Amino acid sequence: MNAAVTEKPIKSDQKRLLAALRGRIPDRPPFWLMRQAGRYLPEYRELRRQAGNFLELCYSPDLATEVTLQPIRRFHPDGAILFADILLVPHALGQELDFREGDGPILAPIRSVADLARLRPAAVHERLAPVYETVRRLSRALPADVALIGFAGAPWTVATYMVEGGTSRDHALAKRWAFADPAGFQRLIDLLIDATTAYLDHQIEAGAEVIQLFDTWAGVLPAAAFRRWCLEPVRRIRGHLADRHPNVPVIGFPRGAGALYAEMATIGLDGLGLDAAVPLDWVRGAVPPKLCLQGNLDPQMLVIGGDAMTAAIREILTSLADRPLIFNLGHGIVPETPPEHVAALAAEVRAWRSPS
Repeated sequence: MNAAVTEKPIKSDQKRLLAALRGRIPDRPPFWLMRQAGRYLPEYRELRRQAGNFLELCYSPDLATEVTLQPIRRFHPDGAILFADILLVPHALGQELDFREGDGPILAPIRSVADLARLRPAAVHERLAPVYETVRRLSRALPADVALIGFAGAPWTVATYMVEGGTSRDHALAKRWAFADPAGFQRLIDLLIDATTAYLDHQIEAGAEVIQLFDTWAGVLPAAAFRRWCLEPVRRIRGHLADRHPNVPVIGFPRGAGALYAEMATIGLDGLGLDAAVPLDWVRGAVPPKLCLQGNLDPQMLVIGGDAMTAAIREILTSLADRPLIFNLGHGIVPETPPEHVAALAAEVRAWRSPS
């Protein structure tokens, strides 16, 4: 299959997304959408059917490159996010992982310090080599104005899946270990900090121009635990990456963090992803004006489309018109989303100009 959109040389000064993350306000806000490659697209569903297995889709450079490029061809956003999964890191560490239709991810649980002995950090990069190859291919294939976004799950969120053995409503088992044996749980978090930092370092060396850290379950922790298990690990990863790649911006996305977003804004990130519940009038006063914000349309607005969606898009654009902004959703596109609504969103953001 011909995966390439274009073979034009990439010039960073053409990329609105990078400009916004450097604290500038481009002629219009750049945009990309979390889960912009996924089940709402018929071409993705066909490729997923051909692959047969979700992990095969992630680990095949041919298929993962094609999936990443599908929404670029349709909607031409300003960012293309690598198609992969946050659970590739525990899988590469040696934790058993399966994706079952209707059940989501299933992992062999890690619930004690003794269980950590099952993991094999030395094998991580061998297992993840196909992902790095996908990044290399994408760096050559993307249009000149589209930035390549690499990503990983933040340590707390990845740890919840590793401990719970899959998706959880209350994350009780992860919390109990963290609260009852913080020194033991810290060993898991430290292992994930090291593996995640190395994983992102390799993505950048392969061509990723931006990094996003997804902390999907940050909002389930009380403040003190949030600072230890969410904020501090992200600070450490950001610091390591800044030392090696000072010109590569990092976006943090501590979903559900509420007022603690203000603390996440102090740790040296270049962008801060906002979930749909964050009030924009509050965030304007709580977050430094030069820090690029990203978000935060409710994904259900994209499902319904029409005037309600247009009004919500314009409210976000107007509210944050005087500061660096990357337009995005407050979480990922849901499978029921009509592709034509995504096209309408893209057209609305692309046409928008600041009223000032």
